[in-house]
Amino acid sequence: MQSMKKIYAPQNLTALAYESIKSYILREDLDEETKLTEESLSNQLGISKSPVREALNSLHTQGLIRIESRRGAYLRRFTAQEVKDLYDLREALEVYAVGAAIVTPELLSELRESTKRTRKFLKTNDRMKHIEEDTKFHGLIALATGNAELCRVLANIQNQIWLCRRKTYELSASTAPSAHKAILEALEKGSLKEAQSAMRSHIALVRQRLISFMQQKNGLS
Repeated sequence: MQSMKKIYAPQNLTALAYESIKSYILREDLDEETKLTEESLSNQLGISKSPVREALNSLHTQGLIRIESRRGAYLRRFTAQEVKDLYDLREALEVYAVGAAIVTPELLSELRESTKRTRKFLKTNDRMKHIEEDTKFHGLIALATGNAELCRVLANIQNQIWLCRRKTYELSASTAPSAHKAILEALEKGSLKEAQSAMRSHIALVRQRLISFMQQKNGLS
């Protein structure tokens, strides 16, 4: 397991600690019982415990970690119902976003290039770059709505969902290029309804596969 890079920049240490720790827990294959201690994190980052404590509190508020009294901080555990709730919310917001996006030649070009990169990263089995590109594709559409609050909420939902999917990447990664292509082609034709339908199908498939996996793992029907 790789350690985090120390923070040297004399900027807002809490914000820097937050970004570093968030990247660490999303990128590393951490176990849900791995304890995230203020002392260990502050030593790895080379800063005091105070900004680390504030960063952990922010990550807890955003649903990425759980803080247990007298025990410390750990990665959040998700139930099948919580995953369903997240995907239901994501579907509602993303279907709205693709219908409200201001479609420009620049947006279409960016989405086209993103789809090509997603296919390339899947082919080379570059897991992290594939996930980042997948997130970027959806982020570009949200950004095109001009709604900053929508972008913020969707980014947080994406982070929580990725935390759920870290160990089930293979379940749906192969479906992303074709799903993104379907959304792109609908936007190129100017059919927002078709784009919304493609987006809904894309998210529903991933949700169904992940929930089925969790239910089978836990012995549920």
